[in-house]
Amino acid sequence: MTAPATTPAATDTFDVIVIGAGFSGLYALHRLRELGFRVRVLEKADEVGGTWLFNRYPGARCDIESIEYSYSFSEQIQQEWVWTETMPAQPEIEAYLNFVADRLDLRRDISFGAEVVAMRFVEADARWTVELASGETLHAGHVVAATGILSVPLEPTIQGMDSFEGASLLTSRWPDGVDLSGRRVGVIGTGSTGVQLIPVVARQAAHLTVFQRSPAYTLPWQVRAFEPGELDELKARYPEIRAAQREHPVGAARLSAFSVLLDMLVKPPLKSASREEQCRAIEEHGVLGALNWGDIFFDMEANQMAARLYGEAVARLVTDPDTAAALIPSHPFGCKRPIIDQGYYETFNRDNVTLVDLRADPIVTVCPEGIRTERGVHELDVIIYATGFDAMTGAMSRIDVRGRGGLSLRDFWADEGPLTYLGLAVAGFPNLFIVQAPGSPSAASNFVTALEQHVEWIGDCLVYLRDHGYRTIEAQPQAQREWIDHATSLVEPTVVAHPSCSSWYNGGNVPGKKRMYMGYNAGIPEYRRRCDEVADAGYQGFSLG
Repeated sequence: MTAPATTPAATDTFDVIVIGAGFSGLYALHRLRELGFRVRVLEKADEVGGTWLFNRYPGARCDIESIEYSYSFSEQIQQEWVWTETMPAQPEIEAYLNFVADRLDLRRDISFGAEVVAMRFVEADARWTVELASGETLHAGHVVAATGILSVPLEPTIQGMDSFEGASLLTSRWPDGVDLSGRRVGVIGTGSTGVQLIPVVARQAAHLTVFQRSPAYTLPWQVRAFEPGELDELKARYPEIRAAQREHPVGAARLSAFSVLLDMLVKPPLKSASREEQCRAIEEHGVLGALNWGDIFFDMEANQMAARLYGEAVARLVTDPDTAAALIPSHPFGCKRPIIDQGYYETFNRDNVTLVDLRADPIVTVCPEGIRTERGVHELDVIIYATGFDAMTGAMSRIDVRGRGGLSLRDFWADEGPLTYLGLAVAGFPNLFIVQAPGSPSAASNFVTALEQHVEWIGDCLVYLRDHGYRTIEAQPQAQREWIDHATSLVEPTVVAHPSCSSWYNGGNVPGKKRMYMGYNAGIPEYRRRCDEVADAGYQGFSLG
């Protein structure tokens, strides 16, 4: 049934409401405001920063170089901000986003402490009604959801958690003032967060016990401070660096975890390499040498060979043979996001670090004194949960979003899978744009490069609608289906499509979530070309009203 028309107060009505004040939301506010739209950003936190505000655990760092993991739209910001390291740590990224918010005077159009709990599209008004946890209601012709792809942590559900008498910490909600000195610490989870966290905690704690659910593949990395004058030289080359970014498949032309993976694609095949060549690879390049082969992304037999070679490389780093064997991953390489590694494996050589392989010794319960596994109790003062995220769809699924005819976005994605058109819009939900939705390049790219394209495309679209007198834009179901079929076909020949591949890329880390690969792997330039083609054709695949 169509909702009744409303007549909201002018102070509650905007051209565009943006949800979230992280990287995407801040640029969306700036861009849309520059285009003449009346914009309000709703941010549930008390400050800007998004994912980089909440994920402040020890060791938190980006896996893309700082000069590329930054906005390109403002020459003033590029030149004025001073990065201190080649790959930025969380405090520096948070400080950068605060600098941007101040430099562009963005805070005056941001409502902090404004948690969106429900949204409904009022068809008679062709506008969205947005409800906040405070009870306040706002209205806008369009909504841009800049809610983030890794902003909703998976809450751990281990039996007995409430009985633990020590401190329980969640990496994605890390409190200020945590001191782990002299403490017996347990970490559950060895994904990207755990690999960054564990070496740092090991240097602080009296003893660290790592509870490993799924061993990780890592890429050894050297992060360093910029040499004197080095950053100035890079800033002088920003025009060519940004041009190269825009043409690079992952939007990061310099060294990054993603660019290393791309380089692997053109390497010789592992299956035709001699044993001598394989040994030389790990002798010279360690674990990276085990993975640096062109056929492991498409051939499961080659991928399994790489895993065995990877185990040999790990055994050269980890002195205890049983620990080294437990650290060998069992999932295909390439199935999960690559992880930068700063001394992860060497950490397990420390006298104060113990590895518990949960594949062989599962957790039975959390108990008052620590964690009980099948083989005994591990006494702890602190338990850190690094248990991952409900990626891509998690943030929007936690808002009660109701589109045309009361259609629930949460239920639609749960029943049909995370379908979108262009990774930007969903059929049945007019005037709603989602930055970096499923079907976008976000999961396999430099997030900032990708989001700038998204925001600029959305801004140009809204100008087109305004100039041509259109009040609504809505993805067509057939175009949506064709887009998702195209996006998933890109990974069908790869190990990502193998049944043993379970990761946040395909929702396999969330119990009950419908599995579907949620990225777009043809690269940012091809994605941009297709989006521009849609716009140039009068927004083909959308219905305008």
